[in-house]
Parts: sequence; structure tokens; C-alpha cells
Amino acid sequence: MSRTKIENQPKPPFPEQPIEPPGLESRMDPEPRYEAPLYRGSDKLLDQVAIVTGGDSGIGRAVAVLFAREGADVAIVHLAEEEEDARETIRSIEKEGRRGISIPGDVSSFEFCKRAVERTVSELGRLDILVNNAAYQNHVDSFDDLSLEQWDHTFRVNIYGYFYMSKAAVPHMRDGGAIVNCGSIAGMRGSKGLVDYSATKGAIHAFSKSLAQSLLDRGIRVNCVAPGPVWTPLNPAELDPGKTAEFGKKTPLGRPAQPEEISPAFVFFASKADSSFITGEIMTILGGETRVG
Repeated sequence: MSRTKIENQPKPPFPEQPIEPPGLESRMDPEPRYEAPLYRGSDKLLDQVAIVTGGDSGIGRAVAVLFAREGADVAIVHLAEEEEDARETIRSIEKEGRRGISIPGDVSSFEFCKRAVERTVSELGRLDILVNNAAYQNHVDSFDDLSLEQWDHTFRVNIYGYFYMSKAAVPHMRDGGAIVNCGSIAGMRGSKGLVDYSATKGAIHAFSKSLAQSLLDRGIRVNCVAPGPVWTPLNPAELDPGKTAEFGKKTPLGRPAQPEEISPAFVFFASKADSSFITGEIMTILGGETRVG
């Protein structure tokens, strides 16, 4: 694929998306781009093992594919109803010449998180990298519409899930391991219709910095990637068609990022060759914006 084509990413207006939460990537139009054809692997993660939550689609799929391209075997965690997308991710990992396993379940359950880590170590032999990426969001028109149940569910998935996976993974990780969390610009700037989601993303940023300090003596680095709008199933699955059509238009580049434009940041933080002296950082990827406040 030529450089012209890779830089000519889809822009608004987007057509109506025939998907509902949690949303299948295979049914989106245009489908998110995750293959990163210009990215050349160089064995930065050779023979390491990674877990990527929410690895069936979106940013998680793109990260899993690039990890495999860099030589890692990858376990992806996803909801059972996302099996169709998960199969495609596993095929893409195997196309890169690495092993992939699919683990369906809900990260809001600590028991599931423990089982997911144990299965990864049992089948793939070790655990070097954890990517916490799975997320839930649901826009509401006003604060009055934000139910107690939604607030609790968002926190259970978005921040409890990150804590649960980290708690289960760390005992298996060695000196030189890495945890990479997925934050959001919403966690820095806030969002009127996403009070609960924004609050969890802010918590993830603080969690990343605090966990980085806590794990220093174990040689495990912790960092966070905080994107702006990205073309994944997360937003189109629950936004009304009018808002979906204009998704990402307000960025200086006039469009949302594609997952393949975000995933190299996760490789950077996972790789000792790139970021051995970096821990406790939050990298924003905002399509040309230079301030977040």
C-alpha cells in the first residue's frame, strides 16, 4: 500500500452504522484499519507473551497484530458476543507467524481475570506484557439520565477491570515486564455526555502513574496511551447517526484516528528497546491538538 493511501484515511461524514453495543467491527462501514501496512517489525518483542483486553476489535486488535509482528504471542480477552471479531484477530496474529489465543469473558469479574492470566501462562508459557484496553461507554443526554446502574457498570469494566487484570498478572511478570493502559482525552478534559466514562479514564491515568511507582522495585514499567477520537466500534455502536456521521471532525486533522495509527504507541511502551527509561507516563494522541485543558 502506498504512503498516499495510508495517509488518505477515512474522513467524516460517515454513513449510519448498523451496529449495537458492544458492536462488531466486521459490520462497520468503513471498517476500521488495523493492519498498519507501513509498519515493519524488528523483533522488539521477540518470543514475549502479551495479554490484550478488548483485543477482538478496535485499538486492541491493532495492538495485538503489531505485537505479533514484533515477535510476541498474544492472548486476547473479549466478551463472548464478540467472538466473530475475535476470530479475525486470531487469524491476523497467526498471519504474522505467532500464536494467538482467544479468551471470552468479562473483566469486571476478578475470578475471570485470574483464569485468563492462568490460561495465558499455561498455554503460551509466560507473561511479559499486559495491555488493559477493554472499555464500556454509553452517552447520556443529561446528568439526570445517568443511572446508578450505568455508573457502577462503567467503573466495574473500565477501572476495576484494569485493577483486576493487573492484580492477576503482576505475580506472573518478570523484571523487564510492561503494563500499558488505554486512557483517553476524556479523562483529561471531561465530556458532558460521558461523565462516568470520563471519570474512569481520569482514574486510569492516576492508576497508571501510581502503579508505575509501586512496581518500580519489581522492574515492571507502567505507562498509558490517551487517544482522542478513534474509529472503533465503541462510539458508533451507541451514538445516534447524526453524531456518528461527524465523529472526529473537530480534530485539527478533521477526522478520527484509525486503530493502526494508535497501536505503535503501545509497541513503544511495551518495548524495552524503545522505552526502558520510561514509566508512569501518559502519551496523548490527539490528531494535531497541542493542549488538553
